[in-house]
Amino acid sequence: MIPLKKDLRKAYMESGDLHNSINPNTPIDVDKVKLPDDEKIEKIEEKIRDILDVLGLDLNDQSIEGTPYRVARMWVKELFFGLKEENKPIVSTFKNDYHYDEMVMAKNIGLHSTCEHHLLPIVGKAHIAYYSRKDVIGLSKINRIVNYYAKRPQVQERLTSQIAHEIKNSLGTLDVACLIDAKHMCVNSRGVKDVGCSTVTSTYLGKFQQVEIKKEFLHQISIESNTK
Repeated sequence: MIPLKKDLRKAYMESGDLHNSINPNTPIDVDKVKLPDDEKIEKIEEKIRDILDVLGLDLNDQSIEGTPYRVARMWVKELFFGLKEENKPIVSTFKNDYHYDEMVMAKNIGLHSTCEHHLLPIVGKAHIAYYSRKDVIGLSKINRIVNYYAKRPQVQERLTSQIAHEIKNSLGTLDVACLIDAKHMCVNSRGVKDVGCSTVTSTYLGKFQQVEIKKEFLHQISIESNTK
């Protein structure tokens, strides 16, 4: 791979983490993403070893010698397993036999993702709601959808949209809302180092674009759950 020219590097640093004109789909090289996991781990391990060597770390040290493999395996098997279509969860839906026509919400879903600009953690909560047309979704499947799309290098705006549209397509309903409130370590631990800052993004589809329904959704998020 050809290194970035100095003028391009300077432009990226000066522009900051631009989020405009975001591709709604994760930018993926289809051929490379299909490589076997073991082959990916081997290739990444070699490159991580080179990086640590350039930084001046002693790779013969007992504490560090296994780090390249650990990082490579973590990236492929854990942090970025959502890049592979075959890892997408099977979404179970059920007929809405009770004819329930009120809002269904799953809130405070733990979210752990990775910023695609600096490869640092994004940690927060996702809140999702929908109105059923014919089907309802298994509650754990909502968490699995969040986790799948979170486990790839992400921009929070894209992640929010991908989750909402996946639930819309799975349920065959136009009425879905997704709100994410998350902290970005690229803001909290570097750059401005603002530990208290979080980012809120939302996608409102169908009737959730109506002011009163959007208000109800936001109100439900604010209610504390008395389930302790």
